[in-house]
Amino acid sequence: MNMQAPAFRISLSDLVDEYDGKKANLPNLKKALSDAAMACEIGVSIGGAYGGDIWGRGGKPAVFDAKRVLRSSAWRHVYRGLNIDKIAPASDRSRFEREMDDPPEFTIDNIRATFGAYIVDQRGSILRGLAEAFVDLDPAYKSHSKVRIGVKGLPKRVIINGAAARHSYGSLGADRLRDMLNALRVYRGEDHLEHAELSEWKKEARKAGDAARDGITLRAFNNGNMHVLFDPTTCRDINMALAEFYGEVLPDAEDGDQPRRAGRDVAKDLAYYPTPVAVADRLVGDLYPHDDMRILEPSCGCGRILDSARKAYRHAIIRGIEVDPGRAALSRSKGYAVTTGNFLDVPPDPTFDAVLMNPPFVGRHWRKHLDHARRFLRQRDRGRGVIRCILPASAWYDGHLEGVAGQWRDLPVASFAESGTNVPTGIFTTWGDQ
Repeated sequence: MNMQAPAFRISLSDLVDEYDGKKANLPNLKKALSDAAMACEIGVSIGGAYGGDIWGRGGKPAVFDAKRVLRSSAWRHVYRGLNIDKIAPASDRSRFEREMDDPPEFTIDNIRATFGAYIVDQRGSILRGLAEAFVDLDPAYKSHSKVRIGVKGLPKRVIINGAAARHSYGSLGADRLRDMLNALRVYRGEDHLEHAELSEWKKEARKAGDAARDGITLRAFNNGNMHVLFDPTTCRDINMALAEFYGEVLPDAEDGDQPRRAGRDVAKDLAYYPTPVAVADRLVGDLYPHDDMRILEPSCGCGRILDSARKAYRHAIIRGIEVDPGRAALSRSKGYAVTTGNFLDVPPDPTFDAVLMNPPFVGRHWRKHLDHARRFLRQRDRGRGVIRCILPASAWYDGHLEGVAGQWRDLPVASFAESGTNVPTGIFTTWGDQ
């Protein structure tokens, strides 16, 4: 059998020449590939901000990933350019970091909606960050009365579990320590602590037992806990910052006749703070509904809590009481049965399974409303009636609920900001047979 070699379109010598030429061009090819990759990276970056990896399987960029990375880069560039990382509280910064992995479309309207409040009210944002950093460290910081200048009892130290451990980076304790120190530095107009600077400070405290800088002493313990001590100037800074943020718009009975010191802008009617929808939904919660369930809201205002109750319990019988005729009419326009009058003057009607309320805070009137509300619950043979009310945090942390059994749940810092006050609040739950 005759074996015949395959025919080539070009000669072998020409093939060798082509091979040698392309071999010699490999450095140029490598540069071209590098330039193309760089062009792809630049093509999905705004202002040099890194938005993520566009290289999918096989090292090829995917259009879908490229769009997401471009959005992320644009958002991150604006985030840093506006110094949001120096203004926003730690909780907001963490949320932004999560959302920036796959952010919304990059438009002027979305930018304004996301960052506008921080630019319009930078100081308010900084103060909120400081409040959030401190309220989780000691209950005293949750009481608007205790942060007033000159009031005794505000802690001169806080204890942060796990913050002194050698390998605590990224732990809850380490994050709390960093957030607290940075919130105070931002309030003072100083730059954030760099990671290396804080690490060195903690290392010095572990070695010497304690280490002081700028009016703050870190005291490390072998169990990993860190005590943070404040000198008088720093304690006063904390006091003033929280007092300014909370605004003394809800005076307690013992000094309710004293002139109110200037604070943040507040609602003109100090006795009326409409319940934000998110707070009303939390208040309504899970009430274990039944067929003839009856719900009362004293001081129902414009009907925010009534709205949440109707949404959660469609078949419940819902009633309201409101002293202001205009607000009572507004609630009636939504289809609610509302009595116009002062709740404290309304004769008890013990037919309700639940009383949901945001009573007036001024002069500690809330206690009178809470006591009167108990008289509106069904008798015990119909099961335990429940009262849930929004109260200033001082009600719980200053002991003003003494003698009333119940459960307390803090609301997030500045839950009532949209209604004109930053006073700390919470939800108190008690029952009719207490």
